[in-house]
Amino acid sequence: MSPKELDILIVEDEPFQREMLRDSLLQEGHRIQEAENGEKALQLLKRSSFDLLLLDFRMHGMNGIEVLKAARQLCPDLEAILITAYGAIETAVEAMKAGASDYLTKPIDLDELSMSIARIAEHRTLLRENEILRQELKAKGVSTNTIQYTSQKMAKLIQLAGRIAPSQATVLIEGETGTGKELLARLIHNLSARSDKPLIAVNCAAMPETLLESELFGHEKGAFTGAIQRRIGRFEQAEGGTLFLDEIGELSLPVQVKLLRFLQEREFQRVGGERTHKADVRIISATHQDLDARVKEGTFREDLFYRINVIHMEIPPLRERREDIGPLLEHFTRKFALENHRKIEGISREAVDLLTRYDYPGNVRELENIIERAVVVCRGHIISREDLAFPEAFNSGSSPTVEPDPSPPGETLQQAVENLERRMIGDALLQSGTNQSQAARQLGLSERMLRYKLKKYGFK
Repeated sequence: MSPKELDILIVEDEPFQREMLRDSLLQEGHRIQEAENGEKALQLLKRSSFDLLLLDFRMHGMNGIEVLKAARQLCPDLEAILITAYGAIETAVEAMKAGASDYLTKPIDLDELSMSIARIAEHRTLLRENEILRQELKAKGVSTNTIQYTSQKMAKLIQLAGRIAPSQATVLIEGETGTGKELLARLIHNLSARSDKPLIAVNCAAMPETLLESELFGHEKGAFTGAIQRRIGRFEQAEGGTLFLDEIGELSLPVQVKLLRFLQEREFQRVGGERTHKADVRIISATHQDLDARVKEGTFREDLFYRINVIHMEIPPLRERREDIGPLLEHFTRKFALENHRKIEGISREAVDLLTRYDYPGNVRELENIIERAVVVCRGHIISREDLAFPEAFNSGSSPTVEPDPSPPGETLQQAVENLERRMIGDALLQSGTNQSQAARQLGLSERMLRYKLKKYGFK
């Protein structure tokens, strides 16, 4: 079954409308069942499993909102699209609060319906695949709290990590400093068949060039001054597991040659040795540099670049996925409160507002440091604005405002609904301190649907 194909229950008391929707959705490959009223729909929901409820608002007997509320009690994860010909603003708002993922007005635009269903299908696929990954990690005894996210960008990256983990392909992870490249490498390792073997991490920028070759490949006794005994390198230590080379762009050209030979032949020699050794090791590399530019400069070998870049992954900076700030705040607050034996009940609205607005040049690592300090210096049980340490230039900035674009005069019914949605979303963001998770819960929307509407309405 394709993840794009859904089991859809159409609830519509007009036969022609019901048949039109059925024929259109069948052509797209969905599996369809029909009900001419709410009572029959609830009977079907008790007997069968559905992904999506497509229901009319105005029907004989139970109306669409009543059906939706009862359906969500039976199937909490059920997605729903409400259809109405009457378009009252209050109806649309009530539908979203009752748990509808979207609403459409008659006459139905089939292209718009198709796009709405496609978004729902993608959302369900993300949820399903990420849950599978969490279960795999739990089965291996690995914590599932290592990477906190709600953004679609990170969800897709985690999905990719799950797909490539079973392979032996080399991986290159790019991203700014502090974005969590090593955490992603560990996730890939933990999801692989190598998870019971070591993951050895080497920061290629943290040691002199003269020592790095010995660190990676080991050396024989007497290989150089101070080599008083044989030393096993990181390649041999990682046998059967994974070697994570952080900041691989810092490797010197001679070390690049030896690494390239290993990737081609799966063998190496210790410094000062003549014997050839083999190692079963998967290589995951990471860099914050532009390796394409380094190749053009001649400071990074092109053939090595292609060898390490079989699978390319790029972690977006935190400023490009601000919806992840909320779960990260909760995670780090709990973590450091526990470590420091502090009872921290939450973060003030003003503090959350600033934390959400800041650009984090140091990314997740900088956010972690800010929260650790705040937990330690906090005088009470609520982290306040005064507990946060930001650069002076940011501290002197003006307070943020969340203002949706104004709606035009002479609005149509559809525009009136959209403008009310826009205002309600703006109010929810203000009340939650721009925390999208809280705002979504307040509005009765999924976080994905809220993000879609933020983009749709052009929030600043």
